[in-house]
Amino acid sequence: MIQRAMGSVRVNRYSIVSTEEDGHKVSTLGSMNGHSRNGKGHAPRRKHRNRFVKKNGQCNVYFANLSNKSQRYMADIFTTCVDTRWRYMLMIFSAAFLVSWLFFGFLFWCIAFFHGDLNAPVVGGSPSLLKPCIMHVNSFLGAFLFSVETQTTIGYGFRCVTEECPLAIMAVVVQSIVGCVIDSFMIGTIMAKMARPKKRAQTLLFSHHAVISVRDGKLCLMWRVGNLRRSHIVEAHVRAQLIKPYMTEEGEYLPLDQRDLNVGYDVGLDRIFLVSPIIIVHEIDEESPLYGIGKEELETENFEIVVILEGMVEATAMTTQARSSYLASEILWGHRFEPVVFEEKNHYKVDYSRFHKTYEVAGTPCCSARELQESKMTILPSPPPPSAFCYENELALVSQDEDEDDDEVGVVLGGSTKEEGGVIQMMDFGSHLDLERLQATLPLDTISYRRESAI
Repeated sequence: MIQRAMGSVRVNRYSIVSTEEDGHKVSTLGSMNGHSRNGKGHAPRRKHRNRFVKKNGQCNVYFANLSNKSQRYMADIFTTCVDTRWRYMLMIFSAAFLVSWLFFGFLFWCIAFFHGDLNAPVVGGSPSLLKPCIMHVNSFLGAFLFSVETQTTIGYGFRCVTEECPLAIMAVVVQSIVGCVIDSFMIGTIMAKMARPKKRAQTLLFSHHAVISVRDGKLCLMWRVGNLRRSHIVEAHVRAQLIKPYMTEEGEYLPLDQRDLNVGYDVGLDRIFLVSPIIIVHEIDEESPLYGIGKEELETENFEIVVILEGMVEATAMTTQARSSYLASEILWGHRFEPVVFEEKNHYKVDYSRFHKTYEVAGTPCCSARELQESKMTILPSPPPPSAFCYENELALVSQDEDEDDDEVGVVLGGSTKEEGGVIQMMDFGSHLDLERLQATLPLDTISYRRESAI
């Protein structure tokens, strides 16, 4: 029989296995700095806000009026080539090869021209016995072909340089060195561009929405992250920041004020083992920027939460970073994420079709965490039996194999005896219909609220 104490405090909040544009005016910032309007006055409508970080992780920032931009970018040409798009990089390398071939082709043509190889006299129907600098180069086209053969080391054996002109020999040596440099730069840039950990971030997934609900008796902001590859992200850790306009006490306007959201880095919970999807939790306490925001305030707030997942790629040991963001309109109050990890006979199954899905939790308080604290309101579990059976338990039980008829599933609420603790034993479910009948008799996640003075 599987038992769970619903009143116990969870040590690790990241449990992954289920049992189955600047749109504000300066004059309005005085009310924006506070996190709660306390229900006074008419709440203004939320204004449109440009994302600072797009959902795909790209930063929505444009740099203007940069001095000496070209010189600065050319000073670090390797990084410029790695960061540029593939089509532009291929155009740059193609142009580099063509320019080098044309330059040395013109140089060989000049050597042959001044040596007199291009207009050598013909005696008795055959060329004169004057030995040319470059064999069988009688025009610029021939000089260009010789340049291509030299730099690419094709060597057809038809055109070749002779010892008649030391200048031509030096030109061949210089072209060979230049060709090696271009090849090395091109190969290094392509390899660095292909091995960039930036592409690894494409297989790191963030949920479409974030949610706010009660966990372990406290309001928490939560979102889900996942890894689509079987290879691990080593030393994975998460960070989050809230970005919103802010007016300082001195009247200074900060359009993108950044404040950290504690996701457990003070106790090490920000470091995660990302094998299966994990729900990241930010506890809304006195230090949280969301401390004074309730459900009504959330509908009018104008902020953005940027979430970051960092770690090393297991295959290359290079650090990668995946980013996403949530606007206030993308935060669902009173919702939870559906379970995605289910235990089967010999393994755990991750159902990514449920990754972005949420469900509404009845009884979630609509007030802010500050109001809960000021009113000294305590969130207590309901009478034991009704709150024992919830949506996650139903999914877990349905996912179990039908042949495990001898298993007993129990949910235990705190108490000294079975009668006082409200132990419910669910045994031998004959079919899913029986499960539905039991579920219909039990309300889902009923939560009662009592003041401390009444407890």
